[in-house]
Order: sequence, then C-alpha cells, then structure tokens
Amino acid sequence: MPMLLLLEHIFLGIVQGLTEFLPISSTGHLVLFRKVFGMQEVGLLFDTMLHFGTLIAVVIVFWPQVRYIIMNPMSKLTKLLVVGTIPTAVIGLAFEDYFEEISQTGITIGWEFLATGAILWAVESMRRGNRTFEEINYTDALIIGTLQGAAILPAISRSGLTIAGALLRGIDRADAARFSFLISLPAILGACVLQTAKLVETPLETALLIPMLVGTMFAGLAGYVAIRWMLTIISTGSMKGFAIYVWVLGGLILLMQFLGW
Repeated sequence: MPMLLLLEHIFLGIVQGLTEFLPISSTGHLVLFRKVFGMQEVGLLFDTMLHFGTLIAVVIVFWPQVRYIIMNPMSKLTKLLVVGTIPTAVIGLAFEDYFEEISQTGITIGWEFLATGAILWAVESMRRGNRTFEEINYTDALIIGTLQGAAILPAISRSGLTIAGALLRGIDRADAARFSFLISLPAILGACVLQTAKLVETPLETALLIPMLVGTMFAGLAGYVAIRWMLTIISTGSMKGFAIYVWVLGGLILLMQFLGW
C-alpha cells in the first residue's frame, strides 16, 4: 500500500472531520484542495465513509440526546428534528444536480467563503439571546432546517449557517450550537443512505479499502475534536476569527481565479 495514498486519505479525513463542524465549510475546503493540489475526486464510497465517520462523532458527543430520541420517537425533540430536516431534504433533492455541478467546477467558492464570513461576523455583532434549548419551537426548526438546506452550496458552512439561524432566533449560544449539531444527524444520515443506494453497482477497489477505513477513522476523531472545540468557542469565545479566516481564504481564491487559476 503506497504511503502517499494512505497519507492523502488521512489528510482528507482530518479536513472533512474538522471543517464539517467548524463554521468554515467542509465541501468548500475539499473542492479547494482538489483544485490547488490536483487531488482527484474522493469517490462516492469514500465520501460516504467520511460522512459516516462524522456521523459517529456527533452520536458519541451527543449520545444522551441520541439515546433519548431513540427511546422516545414521539418526543418534542424528535419532532423538531423531523420538521427541521424536511426543508433540508427538499432543497437537497431538488437542486442536487445543480449544486453538484457547481461543486465540481469550484467557480463560486471564493464568493461563498466571503458570504460565510459575513454571516459569522454579523451574528457575532448582534445582541445575545437567552432562549433555552427547551424553548426551541417548530418555527425555529423550520428556519434552521431551511438554512441547513441552503448550505448545500459548496463553501457555505452548514454549521455556521445553522448556528447563525439559531442565534438570529434569540436562542442561547450554547443551545444554538447543540441544536445545530443535532439537526445535522438526520441530514448526514440521509446523505449516507442515499449515497449507499448509489453504491450498489460500484466496484470496490480492495487496494483502497484500508486507506479509506483509516481516513474514516481520522474523520471521526477530527469531527469529535471539532465538535468539542466548537461547543467551547460558541459558549465562551467568538466566531469572528473564523470569519476572518474564510474572508482571507475567499479573497485568495478570487485573486487566484483573476490571475487565471
């Protein structure tokens, strides 16, 4: 097994795990690295495995809530997640081909990184809300789920947009992050199911199996670290640092495109 191949899968796993839950866009970074370093598409199987790794990270961090959902399928929390997932699914299925084409070209990611930064900076400049997790209602879930669907654009951060939506609704910062990560569960799980269905006739390259498994493990570990870190930042810090980061990144991408990248 070539060491370079293994390292590339580990690198992609770490990038996926960190950027899935930090408000800086996982898809945008993967598209960028493919363009800059000439990396090939990760492939549907590995993409599915990476999403599965990040799914496991959410389940581990929020196991008490996940267990509660499983044991109480008719609870308010379960219904909130269902309501929030509906617009996400509708947007994702309706515009899947269009946004997949945008992701492949990467033509818009510079502007999208700039937009993500503007959103993060704006919500950090707002007055902080004090609505608790228990006070989240179906309107909140619908709005946050719609924003999650809008994050199908490659460099618009899912976590950034959903946390921003929750903060705009006056929800406490820590609880906004918790709900953002919980509502990602059905979205990531749904993506895994849909991608798995497409894999039925895809031949498996056995030489890639170990690198994929290792990359998936690193995606889960990085995702766990990112979630814990983000929960701390959102509770005691500021997301403006992430806003500056994606602004710089977006600006560099636009400059590279202007110069003929």
